Amino acid sequence: MQEDVLRKERQFHDQWAAAIDLDGIRVADYFEACTAPENRFILKQLGNLHGKSLLDLGCGAGENSVYFALQGAQCVAADYSPGMVDVALKLAERNQVEITGRVINAMAIDVPDHTFDIVYASNLLHHIPDPKLAIREMHRVLKPGGKACFWDPLKHNPVINVYRRMATAVRTDDETPLDINIINFVRSQFSHTRYDTFWLATLWIFLQFYLIENVNPNQERYWKKIILEHDRLSPTYLPLEKLDRVLKRVPLLKRMAWNLAVVATK
Repeated sequence: MQEDVLRKERQFHDQWAAAIDLDGIRVADYFEACTAPENRFILKQLGNLHGKSLLDLGCGAGENSVYFALQGAQCVAADYSPGMVDVALKLAERNQVEITGRVINAMAIDVPDHTFDIVYASNLLHHIPDPKLAIREMHRVLKPGGKACFWDPLKHNPVINVYRRMATAVRTDDETPLDINIINFVRSQFSHTRYDTFWLATLWIFLQFYLIENVNPNQERYWKKIILEHDRLSPTYLPLEKLDRVLKRVPLLKRMAWNLAVVATK
């Protein structure tokens, strides 16, 4: 069963990789745009990256690996999709930084124990048949005091769940958004864990795309569009983000957010 899921994930992402336009990728936006709150949260916890060894697990097109390399980290861009690893290496070349590319299964990371200062994974765990196994592997390959950082979608919000049922062409059948209780497992593995959730009132932007702008969710990936068009969206996003900070004080509403971001120290 797991092998079948992994095969389909690899095939889907290899096909996606073949269609990626490198000219359209603005690396800094994925960490510094107002509509990238998950990565802004993670960066605050990481501090100075210069000289740090970093595994970008599930690297995708390499935006994250390249950004970290530009900050002085020694990056390994790893993905189960060989096509995505190739794209990441090309993106690094365009941005005049060096990274190492590896094809890696996140549930069985082929590196020795205590190898990396940081393991980073964005939008990865919900693609994996056993997220807890991947988290254990992240812990294993970290040096003592190293940090595991990840962000992924949660399963609890009904608006996002409707979107998922509509956007079938831009996601795989086996994706399983996380339960917020995954935090309890992370805490059981790591010495210190910080987390936050993002996108409550700010999810209005998804409704805006669909109801007002008539953006077909099977032709454009909404989660990419929010980054690409952050300048245009900022007047709408920023006031709603302030409202989100208030809403998240209520535990039940905090779990209703779209995404979860975690930084855990070994």
